[in-house]
Amino acid sequence: MSEFLLKPRICFGQDALSALRDVSAHQALLVTDQAMVKFGLAARVTEILGERGIALQIWDDVVADPDIATVVRGMKLMDSRYPDLVVALGGGSVIDAAKAVIFALAQTRPDAGRQRPCFVAIPTTSGTGSEVTSFSVVKAHAEKLVLVDPSLLPDIAILDPTLVASVPPSITADTGMDVLCHALEAYVSRAASDFSDALAEKVVQQVFRYLPTCWRNGQDLQAREKMHNASCMAGMAFTNASLGITHSLAHALGGVFRVPHGRANALLMAQVVAWNADFDGQCDTAAAHKYARLAHLLDLPAHTTREGVASLLVAITALKDEMNMPAGIADTGVDAIEFDRRLAEMVAQALRDGCTPTNPRAPDAQALTELYRQAWIGSAVHRHG
Repeated sequence: MSEFLLKPRICFGQDALSALRDVSAHQALLVTDQAMVKFGLAARVTEILGERGIALQIWDDVVADPDIATVVRGMKLMDSRYPDLVVALGGGSVIDAAKAVIFALAQTRPDAGRQRPCFVAIPTTSGTGSEVTSFSVVKAHAEKLVLVDPSLLPDIAILDPTLVASVPPSITADTGMDVLCHALEAYVSRAASDFSDALAEKVVQQVFRYLPTCWRNGQDLQAREKMHNASCMAGMAFTNASLGITHSLAHALGGVFRVPHGRANALLMAQVVAWNADFDGQCDTAAAHKYARLAHLLDLPAHTTREGVASLLVAITALKDEMNMPAGIADTGVDAIEFDRRLAEMVAQALRDGCTPTNPRAPDAQALTELYRQAWIGSAVHRHG
């Protein structure tokens, strides 16, 4: 027996933020970061809550890749004036921090008899899909830990494209490639289903069609809306089907060398697609056939499975190049000697990562080491006709 969970309620399109006016509460906690305060986006939320006469506490210093100390800070704040509404406004790090705080406080204070607050997630990047997933990533020392629990799912997701219009091109590229990676990995996951496949296929088409436009012209609200919806649909796919080793390798690379998560995925994606497809061998795996199907959906040459996989690999690399993304890990400023020194540590982290068991092809340390080495120079595709 399998299941596919559909939650939360999703409010989308221009003016989606007005959905906050329908949420009833007495005491709210707004979880956000300094960028949201600076750009005036936090004020848009506080204004709506203020109009409703809702008492408000603000936690606005969440940083990228929240660690356990950050979560504890948030728990203390939430505990001091326990809210019946939590609003997370920001990128994946902010939403993940809010999730971890709600979850950890419920775990450590189960005797308090307090109701779980209504949880509203408002993403301001089109990337993680965290607003519709039961996943939260928290950093402990140099390792990213993936929490997975159904209680981490928000109750309401608000997808307003006006909130992402000011995201700069480099972050648009990083987060957009994260969306593509979520769809590709959910699509070939061991836990994939008809339901997750339908979402993943649509996401891949929308990313290739609309991400370059968002990168070139951030104020194009139609393209922004399409990418914002794609990010959310990719989240719906992977919260049900899980992910694969691109994410495992990216979590370790990001944890050790602080490479932004979407960029880390972009650096590793083509190598993992080629390896899952057994591109240098028979190219006849179940994943290879699914990748070829995606190439066909993108109207790329796919008369044979190998040609389809090759087309997809070329398309991924071309998308990265079009947005001036680094070709290999070497181009991101990571020190070569340090990379070699910490390679075994990253491989060990990736092997025990929560995303590894659902990868379509089971990796060993040698395979992951080789994938990192390929990604170092960016030698994605060994061209086969």
